Amino acid sequence: MTVRHVETSLQVQIRWLIRRDMTDVLRIERDSFEFAWSEEDFLRCLRQRNCIGMVAEADSQIVGFMIYELHKSKLSVLNFAVSLDWRRQGVGTQMAQKLVDKLSQQRRNEIILEVRETNLGAQLFFREHGFKAINILRSHYDDTTEDAYVMRYRLDDGETVSVPSPTRNRISAYDAA
Repeated sequence: MTVRHVETSLQVQIRWLIRRDMTDVLRIERDSFEFAWSEEDFLRCLRQRNCIGMVAEADSQIVGFMIYELHKSKLSVLNFAVSLDWRRQGVGTQMAQKLVDKLSQQRRNEIILEVRETNLGAQLFFREHGFKAINILRSHYDDTTEDAYVMRYRLDDGETVSVPSPTRNRISAYDAA
């Protein structure tokens, strides 16, 4: 399975995040999330050996970023955002495809991420790109009592995945389709 391709003339370069990108990354983060990461949150995460930061660049400006961890058999996306001015132009799709391209049948074969219950845009984006909701983490965030949906993309996703709780919610209606 591959991430669907959005017809767009905008092509971005996806490269390693470097220190001078932090101003733009922090701006995108603040514009995208009510409970944004601080610069220290980014730096603490990126100092870890298995944590990777990448940016999407178009027209010599940072238009998106992603932070993920490498594990033995999976990638865990910790943060993923596209600048408000560059959304719906294929930037997020190209970033998601970059993650999928890092998978292989022999080693890492899945991508895991958590999405806030109220972030319907992200839920729909990732679902559209082959991710499935597989679990609900109740009162997951320190800043609110909001739930998180655990979403997974698998290379061999021919299996049926169900949410372990009998709870019905907004996203389960989409996954049943």
